[in-house]
Amino acid sequence: MKQVILDGDSLSVRDVHRVAYRNVPVKLSASVTKKVEASRRLIEDWVSGNEVIYGVTTGFGAFANVRISHEDIEQLQRNLILSHSAGSGDPLPPEIVRAMLLLRINALAKGYSGIRLSLLVFLTRFLNAGITPIIPMQGSVGSSGDLVQLSHLVLTMMGEGKVLYRDAIMTAQLALRKAKLSPLHLTAKEGLAMINGTQMMTAYAALAVYQAKRLAKMADIAAALSVEALKGTDTAFDERIQKLRPHRGQMAVAANLRQLMAGSEIRESHRFNDPRVQDAYSLRCIPQVHGASRDAVEYAERVVSIEINSATDNPLIFPKEKTHLEGGNFHGQPIALVSDFLTIALAELANISERRTERLLNGNNTGLPQFLTNQGGLHSGLMMAQYTAASIVSENKVLSHPASVDSIPTGANLEDHNSMGSIAAQKLWKVLNNAWTVIAIEFLCACQGLDFTRRSADSRRSMRCGRGTETAYRSFRKYVSHLEKDRVLFEEIEKSLQILKEGKL
Repeated sequence: MKQVILDGDSLSVRDVHRVAYRNVPVKLSASVTKKVEASRRLIEDWVSGNEVIYGVTTGFGAFANVRISHEDIEQLQRNLILSHSAGSGDPLPPEIVRAMLLLRINALAKGYSGIRLSLLVFLTRFLNAGITPIIPMQGSVGSSGDLVQLSHLVLTMMGEGKVLYRDAIMTAQLALRKAKLSPLHLTAKEGLAMINGTQMMTAYAALAVYQAKRLAKMADIAAALSVEALKGTDTAFDERIQKLRPHRGQMAVAANLRQLMAGSEIRESHRFNDPRVQDAYSLRCIPQVHGASRDAVEYAERVVSIEINSATDNPLIFPKEKTHLEGGNFHGQPIALVSDFLTIALAELANISERRTERLLNGNNTGLPQFLTNQGGLHSGLMMAQYTAASIVSENKVLSHPASVDSIPTGANLEDHNSMGSIAAQKLWKVLNNAWTVIAIEFLCACQGLDFTRRSADSRRSMRCGRGTETAYRSFRKYVSHLEKDRVLFEEIEKSLQILKEGKL
């Protein structure tokens, strides 16, 4: 597909990734026009009839009881964006901002928000032009939606604030002019429709889910390489064991490990007369631990897939019934909970990976030289790689404290339960990136370990790994060579990370 078609109902996590990272253009489905125009006609009728509608002919939040005159309705929407652009902190990652805008367009395309079709067309042109607003990270409590960040998003469309455009930071006004777009002018309901929603936290969650699925695959491969390097047994991965506890993730991981290690000469070399009865948990329980994390990722994808195709503003317009309903679809609790759950799941992939890395390096009855160097003392080998992994997994433990169990009242206590989904999602993003690094370190150490294990003491040739692990090992060694002497490990870790994240294996 050369573009992503938006109809409000069929956006996928993969689509979000493609638009956010690859700048794939978007296009509105032909079905959108009728839906959007129907709800807009109702808004215009109600405004002309002076009907009381929250956020359209009234103020916001605690000011909902304040009536707004007909002549001030447009000023009300502009003021909403100005007053709510109150963020702080470092800028959001550009890919998150692009995903936010995509998700906002898709939510509005459902036709329950009462906006003009011309506004929706403007948003698609803005996204396709490659203009990326610079938005501060802090300020959302995740319940009336990500009000602050979405306000900063809209602010740049109005020609205020700064953006990233054509690899340069510039004023939004200049970028709009270069892209041949006129600044956005909001009318009744449109400011509120643009900022009531969970699009920042959901952008994080959607992109994290997409990467987490890839990370889970890499974790299985890294684990299989470690099992081979440590001359571990594949008995624990036997299908008969898994069938007695048939969790989907556990079954899938065990099957992966069996396929990766199939035909391994290393495994055959110690199948008989090995004094070890069973391996440590970090090897023996890979299906159970990795599998549980996979199940969590699968659950997270289901929740996120619903959220990215939902109407999350307030009030919502129902053209068939010719009515509007005030509700709470902007509350971020579903994404808050699933972000915390996914954070824990990814932290566990990193935790067990670090334990395998330590086992590869400690030299305790593994048959491998300590720290995987032949000249220990003169050279430290990969000693410090485990320090880095240990540091990262310890950081993850702090970040894994759930944000969603917290709440703090806002809006004069009218908004008295907030999801903190924005904080949960941003922590998730940090743990995801940390987990990538820990798995990359395991790859580095496992392949170094295999360099020693493959050398059979009674053979003139190197023993081969399994069909899958041999391919992974050889692919990795195309980019990262064996560590004969000490060198800057930062560079080795970064190369390993790049190989995994860019899909070079």
